[in-house]
Amino acid sequence: MSRYWSDTVRQLTPYVPGEQPKLPNLVKLNTNENPYGPSPHAIAAMQTELGDNLRLYPDPTGEKLKRAAARFFGLETHNVFVGNGSDEVLAHVFLALLKHDKPVLFPDITYSFYPVYCGLYRIDYRMLPLDEGFRLRPDDYRQANGGIIFPNPNAPTGILLGLDDVDRIAADNPESVVVVDEAYVDFGGDTIPTAATLIAHRPNLLVVQTLSKSRSLAGLRVGYALGQTDLIEALERVKDSFNSYPLDRLALSGAAAALDDRAHFETTRLAVMQTRERLSADLTALGFEVLPSAANFVFARHPQRDGAELAQALRSRSIIVRHFKLPRIDQFLRITIGTDAQCNALVAALKEVLE
Repeated sequence: MSRYWSDTVRQLTPYVPGEQPKLPNLVKLNTNENPYGPSPHAIAAMQTELGDNLRLYPDPTGEKLKRAAARFFGLETHNVFVGNGSDEVLAHVFLALLKHDKPVLFPDITYSFYPVYCGLYRIDYRMLPLDEGFRLRPDDYRQANGGIIFPNPNAPTGILLGLDDVDRIAADNPESVVVVDEAYVDFGGDTIPTAATLIAHRPNLLVVQTLSKSRSLAGLRVGYALGQTDLIEALERVKDSFNSYPLDRLALSGAAAALDDRAHFETTRLAVMQTRERLSADLTALGFEVLPSAANFVFARHPQRDGAELAQALRSRSIIVRHFKLPRIDQFLRITIGTDAQCNALVAALKEVLE
């Protein structure tokens, strides 16, 4: 540790992102990237921004992107906040809406950035255990708190909490903000189970989404939050005290075009869901326990083989998946849904390893 570090930095345990290795002939199934490219309309929109206008600052309000998100969800622009990836949006959420005297509540198995934000902003928190089937229990959240946050579908389990239960958590906590982190919700079924449909009658509900997964724009870094006006205003106040221009011209144009291209969105997300079901069946046939996934990944373990050893054996065959060295889930592998060819290569490699 450097003597120049602040006390806050000394106490941080930073988030560890998924590995981005440079291996030959790599089958990369570790960071939940979409195997299909972004909307051609999004690429065309970004190309139109490659000119003299790049000398000018982008729109600090992100109005074009807000209008696109509002159209998609049937909301107004004042119900939309945009930021540099959902991670930045979440960082503003923790500071603007979850920093109170009482602890923030979230599951014990969840997105590992949440305790990092709490450490950064010195927010007290309490982790509530998922049940034995790795499901969130809404009744556990009926206790004093300074806010509630959970992914839906959960990460890294992929398990979806029904909208009735989401609504019940918000109803049970009218004095707290309930944040639903929907990074993977677009893979939840033919009818997308987004909590955005609850915003009109739940003033304490905030929904956070990203364009990294279902819109194949992980490299662009665009996220947004949906909620009633006073919640969005709090986020804007933090954003404008931190970085007035979080999204560049390419990102604003490309993201707006991606949200407007519903045909590409539907085609690619349905393809991912179909491959997910085939992969789940193949893994089950190999003896894996596969949790029911509503995301673009599956979470699976083999009763006779160590998770870390399986991950290493796959890596030696140029296939990488995510392994978490964490209590309760250290035997699981989180496997991103790739193309059919990539998933077939994974299954073939696992057959070889298990034999």
